Amino acid sequence: MPFFVPSPQLLRPANLLDSPDRVPDSRAAGTPEPLRAGLVDLLGEAKVLSKVSDLVKYASDASPYRFVPQVVVVPETVQDVAAVFGYAHRNGRTLVFRAAGTSLNGQAQGEDILVDVRRAWAGTGARAGAVLLPDGVHARIAPGTTVLRANAALARHGRLLGPDPASGRVATVGGVVANNACGMTAGTTRNSYRLLSEVTFVLPSGTVVDTGAPDADERLREAEPALCDGLLALKREVEADAALVARIRAKYELKNTNGYRLDALLDGVTPTGILRGLVVGSEGTLGFVADTVFETVPLERRTSTALLFFPTLADAAAAVPGFNGLGARAVELMDGNTLRALASVQGVPDDWAQIPREVTALLVEFRSPDDKTLDAYEQAARRTTGDLQLVRPVASATNEFTRDRAVAAVYWHAREAFVTAVGKTRPSGTTLITEDFAVPPARLAEACAALLELQAAHGFDAAVSGHAAHGNLHFLLTFDASRPEDVRRYAAFMDAFCTMTVERFDGALKAEHATGRNLAPYLALEWGERATALMWRIKELFDPHGVLAPGVVLSRDPEIHLKGLKTIPPVEAVADPCIECGFCEAVCPSHDLTTSPRQRIVLRREMTRQDEGSKVLDELLDSYGYDAVDTCAGDSTCKLACPVGIDTGALMKDFRHRRHSAFEERNARTAADRFALLEAAARTGLDAAAHLPDRLLTAATGAARAAVRPDLVPAWLPEIPSGAAKALPPTGPRSEAAAVYYVACVNRIFDSTGGGEHTSLPQAVVDVSRRAGRPVWIPADLPGTCCATVWHSKGYLDGNALMANRIVERAWEWTGHGELPLVVDASSCTLGIAEEVLPYLTARNRELHAKLTVVDSTTWAAGLLPHLTVTTPLASAVLHPTCSMRHLDVVGDLAAVAAAVSDEVVTPVYAECCGFAGDRGLLHEELAASATRNEAAEVLARDFDAHLSANRTCEIGMDHATGRTYRSALIALERATRPAPGNPVAGARPAGPHSGA
Repeated sequence: MPFFVPSPQLLRPANLLDSPDRVPDSRAAGTPEPLRAGLVDLLGEAKVLSKVSDLVKYASDASPYRFVPQVVVVPETVQDVAAVFGYAHRNGRTLVFRAAGTSLNGQAQGEDILVDVRRAWAGTGARAGAVLLPDGVHARIAPGTTVLRANAALARHGRLLGPDPASGRVATVGGVVANNACGMTAGTTRNSYRLLSEVTFVLPSGTVVDTGAPDADERLREAEPALCDGLLALKREVEADAALVARIRAKYELKNTNGYRLDALLDGVTPTGILRGLVVGSEGTLGFVADTVFETVPLERRTSTALLFFPTLADAAAAVPGFNGLGARAVELMDGNTLRALASVQGVPDDWAQIPREVTALLVEFRSPDDKTLDAYEQAARRTTGDLQLVRPVASATNEFTRDRAVAAVYWHAREAFVTAVGKTRPSGTTLITEDFAVPPARLAEACAALLELQAAHGFDAAVSGHAAHGNLHFLLTFDASRPEDVRRYAAFMDAFCTMTVERFDGALKAEHATGRNLAPYLALEWGERATALMWRIKELFDPHGVLAPGVVLSRDPEIHLKGLKTIPPVEAVADPCIECGFCEAVCPSHDLTTSPRQRIVLRREMTRQDEGSKVLDELLDSYGYDAVDTCAGDSTCKLACPVGIDTGALMKDFRHRRHSAFEERNARTAADRFALLEAAARTGLDAAAHLPDRLLTAATGAARAAVRPDLVPAWLPEIPSGAAKALPPTGPRSEAAAVYYVACVNRIFDSTGGGEHTSLPQAVVDVSRRAGRPVWIPADLPGTCCATVWHSKGYLDGNALMANRIVERAWEWTGHGELPLVVDASSCTLGIAEEVLPYLTARNRELHAKLTVVDSTTWAAGLLPHLTVTTPLASAVLHPTCSMRHLDVVGDLAAVAAAVSDEVVTPVYAECCGFAGDRGLLHEELAASATRNEAAEVLARDFDAHLSANRTCEIGMDHATGRTYRSALIALERATRPAPGNPVAGARPAGPHSGA
């Protein structure tokens, strides 16, 4: 046992609720035998998750339900999926698929085998994101790819996916197909049912069907004759019933995802054609989507957007048909409750919190391939708005169309944050339920009024939003699932709501969120007994043994929607607003290794549900230290991905602090106090290590890690460079400088040249700044200073406070009391000095900090570009934007610098935090390996002339992940702008050989 291992009990929640729905102690051992052993024999140990913490972290998703599975499996191939199907059939078990966990109605949850089909199905290397096929229209997309990443790949070719759900940043394409998720612009013509051209599908029998194969029907008939005959028989039966045909066609004139797509029986000609249609919206109840080919849509790059405010919801709804008639691509509705809640979303004007309850806004957008067409759209739209009764409820309401992408981005970010923003404002401890329905667009205003009346009658004050152009409304309700009277009130409302939607409006009870569990009892209400019986027969044809997702889509239990409703026990304040939507997961470095931010919070909530003496609590605490706290990169990109800015990384840093002993805290403060000595020692140690074999260093650090604690002692990696030069480049006097150049401690410790004759980063910054006529000054007393991030990220409060105040005091003197900007050459250090030190400063130093201008080196370099001449351009460069660049919003500056020096610049679709996080990649190499796996595969799929970033430890991490050499983009800029021989550039200094960046 290593020394300095903290007790798991240090993270024990202060208050244990002993909730009736807590996981019982009988589940403390995790997956029971022989289930665990059987699946391990079938798939291997790595693909079977069986600890109780594994089961609990998968028990919750974005829906209002919580079901703890018996086991979680992570298949990697269609053969794995088929093997799990066979195991379930042979052993009388059931299974449910889960991808991103953003489903809103319980369709991705089950109580037996849960199958994670996100981790291994994202597409990597040359297949990252989406691959456009030779016709330039169709794209092959792996089902675990998020919509955002698919679109990032397609946009390079001027194409996009048709479906655009608000959860597209994290929702997977396979999940979009399974739910027929639509979004803001898809409507009934650009959804998966219309645009999914081919699908590879694994049937419950294990048969793999590729509908795009030339002989697909022959193969299917050979393997599944009963299925083929049954589908054709159903087709004939439906087509012979004219009234039923008319009913089916009418139902799909609206957005409708309730039940199976019965129009597939009309539109499909052959068994595989029918199957392709039935797969869409089947919610994992008929089989598994293993691959997709989509017909893509054109990317219309010209946009004009307006947020229009109306006095009432009815007024806004009444204006929708006019914008539809003009050809608006999107018309989104947000009521007063929604708008006020959105004031908590980053970037949204604060005064939205003052918008009156009755005011409603329409977000209207026109898109076009060219400016001329967009001009015509705008002129017509302005004539229309001139005839409307618009209001200005707050100063930020302009009611004007704009082509400013930044303004439009705020509007769309607000709209996409609807669910999470309203969830943040819910009373602590309450459950959030999201519902959506569709009515004929012409009756939208009437439906809005009826919905509000119904909510009031049942004691709800819901927020309403929706895709108004398509008659599709969303609303949110909150109640306490632990109170039987609240559950009864919710049940009564659902009965009344469903009856109203069907009988008064002949609407769709589920427009785009799919049936799931929540609407399964109401399927026959909408479709009638005849059509519902057809759906049961479809299910029996595909899944005769009832293996897949019992209770999802089809159920004979009239109260299934009231079972498994999750309670939301209060936890730490920073995490309590979480509604478990999962928007954070796609950007989390550890989400494929241990836990995601959502799962860290889900586990914390389960701890709170437990009681004194709980065996489950002890097991969760034993796992939480490594799975949640140690393997959190602390990069806080989850805060950026979360629409309401929940910073789970900050919570994990607080937990790290809770685990520290007084001895560790004193040592950390001493290290901060004597950092100049440690800095010099580190350089000396790195220079000495450069002369020792890697295997010796690996063995020595491994022994130390085993003796002390892996989370305290870094491992040795061959990519770790030697020490930096002790002397920094000479610069002129401060009086002649345009900026103070702060050489971050990582660039004072680690060599940045890559060896040989390459220019170091400090020299490159000095040279290129002088060359551009903007010289910098390096202070002499940099040693011993740091941005404090190393103490902050580890949760050492005293050391963090000491260093944070020291750097601000020094920067105040260096910059002449704020007269010069402070240029920082490591993006994580820029973030540390500019933002992260603030909570730890004295009142006086906060005043000084407010007068400082802290500039990242990429932003500084981008500002130099107009004054530089590129003499030696690169042919291609690949970028690694760091997580701190995203926090600082300077990724565009990195791209601008790269574009100036390279003819081609590529940002990988999977470029996210590398997980190195200062030294965390040395403490937990497995974290960095998991975080960079997909990005590294993309990078290695082709050759690049340069691999560029702007943070030294991230560059080391990417070197280790790819075997390529990453350097700062400023080194590449210096090399590319050196004066050409015989044609010196004014102000240039003599330069050595090209750096090879």
